[in-house]
Amino acid sequence: MLAKYYRSFKHDLDQRGIIFSFSGYLSEEILYSLGNALRQKMTLEDANVSTVKKVFSVFVEQAQNIIRYSADKLSGDGSKSIELSSGMVTIGTENDHFFIVCANVVLAADEPRLRERLERLRSMDRDAIKAYYKEQLREAPEEQSKGATIGLIEIARRASEPIEFDFDPIDADKFFFCMKVSI
Repeated sequence: MLAKYYRSFKHDLDQRGIIFSFSGYLSEEILYSLGNALRQKMTLEDANVSTVKKVFSVFVEQAQNIIRYSADKLSGDGSKSIELSSGMVTIGTENDHFFIVCANVVLAADEPRLRERLERLRSMDRDAIKAYYKEQLREAPEEQSKGATIGLIEIARRASEPIEFDFDPIDADKFFFCMKVSI
C-alpha cells in the first residue's frame, strides 16, 4: 500500500507538469543545494539559457522570501544559532512555460502590506515595473525590511505574465500564502 500511495502521488505531480518540488524546512545551505540541482536539471534538458537564468533567479528569490518571512520557523535555543523556515517551492511546466510556486505561512499582520505590494505589481506593465524598480533602488529600505520589496519587483521583472497569488486564512494570526510566477 505504501508504494502504491507514493507512486500515485508521483504520478499526480507528473500529470501536473511538476519537475521539481520541495516542501519542508529551508535554510540558505538547503537553498544552495536545491538551486544547483535545479540548474543542472534544466541544463540537462537543454532549456534556453535565458529561461534557465530567469527560473533560477525567481526560485532563489521565492525561497529567500520563505527563509526570511515564513511565520513557521524552528529556532535553536540560545546556544544554537540555527533557524529553519518552513515552506514549499514547486517548479513545473504548463502551456510551454515554466512556473514557480512558493507557499508558506505569513502573519496576519503582514498580509495587507504583502497583498498591496503584489496587487500593485500585478497591475503594472513591463515599463512601469522597470521604472518602479529604479525608483525603489534609490529609496532607503523600509524599517524591518529584509529586501522583500526589491525581491518582489525582481520576480515581477522576470515573469512573463502577471504574478498570481492567494492568501488562505489559517486562524486569526496566520495566513497560508501562495504565489505563482510564470516564465
